[in-house]
Amino acid sequence: QVQLVESGGASVQPGGSLRLSCATSGDIFSIYAMGWYRQAPGKQRELVAGITTGGSTKYADSMKGRITISRDNAKNTVYLQMNSLKPEDSAVYYCNAIRDYTGSPVFNWGQGTQVTVSS
Repeated sequence: QVQLVESGGASVQPGGSLRLSCATSGDIFSIYAMGWYRQAPGKQRELVAGITTGGSTKYADSMKGRITISRDNAKNTVYLQMNSLKPEDSAVYYCNAIRDYTGSPVFNWGQGTQVTVSS
């Protein structure tokens, strides 16, 4: 049973920064690309960043240039560094393994971590 435990969310002012962490169980890092998703109230969950097992990254246009995804295979942990945060970035952020090019997740969702950007 793979567990995904997100942390690092907080309330910040516009322009602020946060670093999210996702700890996983099981040996999934050597198999799957990993991604960070977010879901704002009333909106569909969207993939905002992905990183392959080889370290190649891809970002959603909405956050490109402001976020960096990274992974520590030894710790089974994936990170999302977010800078220059905007109110529209407010959402629950989740991590998951990425199944395919559509961005479909592999595992059940964890509890997520809340990011609130407000003055």
